[in-house]
Amino acid sequence: MNKKVAIIASNGGLFDAYKVFNIATAAAASDKETAIFFTFEGLNLIHKEAYKQLPMPEGKEHFAEGFAKANVPSIPELVEMAKELGVKFIGCQMTMDVMGLEKDDFIDGIEVGGAVTFLEFAKDADVTLTF
Repeated sequence: MNKKVAIIASNGGLFDAYKVFNIATAAAASDKETAIFFTFEGLNLIHKEAYKQLPMPEGKEHFAEGFAKANVPSIPELVEMAKELGVKFIGCQMTMDVMGLEKDDFIDGIEVGGAVTFLEFAKDADVTLTF
């Protein structure tokens, strides 16, 4: 039986991105079918421009040096890794409509769908996480 990991990304900061993409790539690399549903601020994590410059949380600027020293991949690099590993990216249609965004505003390879699309994937997930 193929194990599934369903992730909801509803926050759009740098630390949120690392949490989402680290878990997603680890799951996919462990042969788990993985999908991420990006909604509200979480859409920043796959927005063509925003995901390249996610802000460091205020007061946490010292982590930048730690990321560099630990050779942690950038968010765009993690996004590419996730895509290469077959992670499914679902952008929330309702949130996109509310924010006036189109599929072209996002990185290539995303699916646009609503909560029902995600729930169809998540209904038999072994692990469901929200960030």
